[in-house]
Amino acid sequence: MVESRCGILCSECNYREQMNCGGCVHIQKPFWGEECPLKECCEGKGLEHCGQCADFPCDLLNQFAYDEAQGDDGKRIAQCKMWKAQP
Repeated sequence: MVESRCGILCSECNYREQMNCGGCVHIQKPFWGEECPLKECCEGKGLEHCGQCADFPCDLLNQFAYDEAQGDDGKRIAQCKMWKAQP
């Protein structure tokens, strides 16, 4: 089940319950700001998640995935690959 646009597993997020977040596929804007560039990009292209994009993994996704402060060392990219491989 796709939980986010960028491959983050919302079910593993520590903020999900605390912020009453349904995951970006179910909310208009993220709890942490006005917009998420990855969410906006995917939805603007009519994609369910980044793994469906012809530019995957793009510079923007790599920037988020490998950010020193909040990145996940590419875990979200691997998750998008798994979602893409599902029938």
